Amino acid sequence: MTTAVVLGLCLAAVAVVLVAYFVTARRDGRGQGRTAVEVEADFYHEFDYFDPRTIQVGDTATVEGSRFKAIGALHLMRQGDEWTEHLLDDGSRRVHWLSVQERPEGLEVMLWTPVQAQGMVPAKSMLIMEGVEFFPGDRGTVAYRAEGMTGLPERGLLDFADYRAHDGRLLSFQRVQGGQWVASYASPLTPGSIQVDRKP
Repeated sequence: MTTAVVLGLCLAAVAVVLVAYFVTARRDGRGQGRTAVEVEADFYHEFDYFDPRTIQVGDTATVEGSRFKAIGALHLMRQGDEWTEHLLDDGSRRVHWLSVQERPEGLEVMLWTPVQAQGMVPAKSMLIMEGVEFFPGDRGTVAYRAEGMTGLPERGLLDFADYRAHDGRLLSFQRVQGGQWVASYASPLTPGSIQVDRKP
């Protein structure tokens, strides 16, 4: 009886090991050599969402129901990180920036809306904008390369200072070095909220 029990336990252990091996091999085979960008791209493809990393200058984009023309872009780099901010024009002389950035937790897509901040300088302490308290976050300088119509030199340095409110709202100040600070509020976008008509 003891021999039969031992033999049964051995067979069960072998079966568990084989199942674990095949599951692991299948998972590793699917993911082997794949980057985070490729995995993210598969997510957008699987659910038939437009991939905002493919936006080009000249495209017409519909963002949360509003139509924009992508008239320019800034390709930014800081300490090995790279991302793109697209300049969107809605035809009414009010522009927005659409930032598309890879982060460890996934793709971050934000629509930035300009806010009146003439004469304001981003302090390293809490500031109040339109009655809301914003607390300092990341700040620094990034190198950029401009494409299309941005009103900026082709290459340069851009200072930024980011803030966050307790309710999660984001505020960012930016300036080309030597220029004046401009401020924008951020609104995170979900997959499927952007559609694009390609330029002819």
